[in-house]
Amino acid sequence: MNPDKTALVLIEFQNDFTSPGGALHDAVKGVMETTGTVPNAVKAVAAARAAGVHVVHCPISFAPGYGELDPEPYGILAGVVGTNAFVQGQWGSEIVADLTPAEGDIVIAGKRGLDAFWSSDLDFVLRQRSIETVVLAGYLTNCCVESTMRTAYEKHYEVYTLTDAVAATSQEEHDNAIKYDYPMFSKPVTVEEFADILEGADAEDTSRGY
Repeated sequence: MNPDKTALVLIEFQNDFTSPGGALHDAVKGVMETTGTVPNAVKAVAAARAAGVHVVHCPISFAPGYGELDPEPYGILAGVVGTNAFVQGQWGSEIVADLTPAEGDIVIAGKRGLDAFWSSDLDFVLRQRSIETVVLAGYLTNCCVESTMRTAYEKHYEVYTLTDAVAATSQEEHDNAIKYDYPMFSKPVTVEEFADILEGADAEDTSRGY
């Protein structure tokens, strides 16, 4: 893994998921507690910044009234509308304080659907920075993270997923996605394994005199 050509992509670490009182927090808090989703993401970000990996935030948000969406959404987007989640300008759509973007981080604009590439400028930004490897974390394990993973794989990025920095609405869904789907489209690793990979890359560069 070349840190200069790697991006840690944080998907929807926003209060509506991460924080008590968030519109969808109760749905994911059980798995979050099991995996340590946010604390592990904080560790991943620290390791990434220390190694010189690009940190990329991919929040989702909608205008009040959800005018961007079908008037009669179904599936998961119906749940977003029904709970009044991720509304622009409201606390619920803000990135959780523990992962507040730092100077030099990149915040992707335009995410409106599940796949972080589909309606946003994510691919453009990654290509501009000559990114070859993406490392994914966030919500939901089996939805936005997996959708983004599949597209990144199809776009010929090298894809890693952080298995203990993601969460779903049930432990079963979370575990099944990681066991059966993640290995098909990515290299699943823990945050600790990710940090070890970066340390190994740094040691190799040092030995070469970089």
